Amino acid sequence: MTVALVAEDVNKSYGDVMALDGVSLSVAAGEVFGLVGPNGAGKTTLVRALTGTTTVTGEVSLLGQEPSAVDSSQIGLLPQSFSPAGRLTPRELLAQYAGRYDTARDSDAVLADVGIEGEPANQWYEELSGGQKRRVCVAIALVNDPDVLLLDEPTTGIDPAGRRALWSLLEDLAAGGTTVFLTSHSMAEVERLADRVGFLTDGDLVTVGSPRDLVDTHGGASRLLVETDAPPDALTATLSHSVSTRGDRVVVEAVGPRDIGDVVDALDAAGLSFESLTWKQPDLEDVYLELTGKTFEGADTSASSTSIPAMAGESR
Repeated sequence: MTVALVAEDVNKSYGDVMALDGVSLSVAAGEVFGLVGPNGAGKTTLVRALTGTTTVTGEVSLLGQEPSAVDSSQIGLLPQSFSPAGRLTPRELLAQYAGRYDTARDSDAVLADVGIEGEPANQWYEELSGGQKRRVCVAIALVNDPDVLLLDEPTTGIDPAGRRALWSLLEDLAAGGTTVFLTSHSMAEVERLADRVGFLTDGDLVTVGSPRDLVDTHGGASRLLVETDAPPDALTATLSHSVSTRGDRVVVEAVGPRDIGDVVDALDAAGLSFESLTWKQPDLEDVYLELTGKTFEGADTSASSTSIPAMAGESR
């Protein structure tokens, strides 16, 4: 197996703040690796370490070399914060960045890949919407047809349809052999794209594994999230299931789809009203909570949830 990215016991601090605390990982050539963590977890610092744009202790290699020694044509990098010239159009920006390489992809084709065509391709960058700007930035990272693509929060500000289109594009690139290292706030994003995912919190890489293996090992059982004003103790006294809290919702543990009706009947019999029920299969958000003890605020778990609102006219 050819290894594209390696970090060995990487440490980085900013004053008293430990941004990376002994992080070790490797990413195989052609693999999609997703790094998940909240703001301040150290994701951007790790991307900078892997690309040689910040100094760290420990060992880092990119395509078998020191990051600074790698030919720039082999690397595509999208930083979290990136602002190209505002008074150029997307077409002009792509041509400008393509001109930095001996060979590059056709600019219009790359813009089309990220959904920037027609009038938006000829508007000044500064006049584009936030989502359109981010798409142009993704295109800039792709114009040299890189072997390794490092994307720091690539879909921030992009609408749901645009995110799904970019996900399909990244899947196609990975299928063609491109190595993708992706940081994200979205559990749904990494669950769809990543061959393996790592959870980073407070500079510590808590775990690494395939999304399916992590969910099977640490996700627990399916559950029912109840939006209710009733106290958790009231539900505990009413139901045979274990009850806990998560944010402003009461969680009824280990509820299969066939158990939902029994829970509703028990709540009705006890006179406990609710605004909605959400049946939730275990996912990466549950894994994160289990391993870190923290709720992941940026998680998007709609794909693994089914909401069941209280019916109009019912006393719930």
